[in-house]
Amino acid sequence: MRIARFSIDGNVAFGAVEGNSPDELVLDIIKGIPFADFELSGTKVPLSKVRLLPPVLPNKVVAIGRNYAEHAAELGHEVPKDSDAPITFFKPSTSVIGSGDAIAYPSFSQELHHEAELAVVIGRMCREVPRDRVKDVIFGYTCANDVTARDVQKREQQWARAKGFDTSCPLGPWVETDLDPADLAIQCTVNGEQRQLGRTTDMIRSIEDLVVHITEAMTLLPGDVILTGTPAGVGPLTVGDEVAVTIEGIGTLTNKVIKRG
Repeated sequence: MRIARFSIDGNVAFGAVEGNSPDELVLDIIKGIPFADFELSGTKVPLSKVRLLPPVLPNKVVAIGRNYAEHAAELGHEVPKDSDAPITFFKPSTSVIGSGDAIAYPSFSQELHHEAELAVVIGRMCREVPRDRVKDVIFGYTCANDVTARDVQKREQQWARAKGFDTSCPLGPWVETDLDPADLAIQCTVNGEQRQLGRTTDMIRSIEDLVVHITEAMTLLPGDVILTGTPAGVGPLTVGDEVAVTIEGIGTLTNKVIKRG
C-alpha cells in the first residue's frame, strides 16, 4: 500500500494512494493514523487536488554514510569493509521537506550536491532489535535526497551543518508498505539528465545490519527515518535545477533548488 500525507483546504490527512496512471491517482482518506490500526474512509480525492507533504514527520532522521563502495571511492575515501561500523549521523526534523517543496541553497555553501537514497520508515517504537525482528519494526520505504553542502562537509569535522541545514532532507512522495528492498534501482536526474543509477544490492551494510546497529544505541519511534546511503554519481546542484529521485517500486521525489531568501 502507498500511504501519502497531504493537505487539502487547510486540513492535513493521510491517504492510501490508488491507481497507476499519474493522471488518475486518487487518495482514499485514512481514518486515524497509519502507524496503528486504521480504516479507509471511502472518501476519495484526486491527487492533483492536494498538496503532498513529507510522508512522515520524523522525530529524528538517522543517516548512513559511505554505504556504497563506488560512492566512497568517488569522493576519495577508503571503502568501508563489512566489519567496519557504519558511519552514522543525524539530520534534524527541520531539514525535512516533501515532494514539490523547494530546496533552499544555503548561503554558507558554494557546492551543493544531490544524494539519492532509499529511506526506511519505522512503524513502531523499538530498541535493541534482533536481526530476525527487523521486518516487524519497519512501516515501509520512501525516496530521499540527502542534500549535502559538500564544501562545508570537507572543511568541518562534524557534518551537522553540511547535512542538517533547512530543506536538506526531501522525503516522498509517499511510503510504500509492501516492498522488498533487497534489489531496487535508485536513480537521480537533474533537469532530466541522469546523474545517479545504482541498486540496493550494492549496499555494503544491509538494512537489517543498519537497524540492529542503530537500535543498539537508541530508541526509534514511529515515523523515524533511516537513510541507507547513496550510490555513485553525486554531483552539483545550482539554483533553478530540478532534481528527481526515483526508486523502483516506490515512485519519484521531485524538488526544485531556489535561492535562500
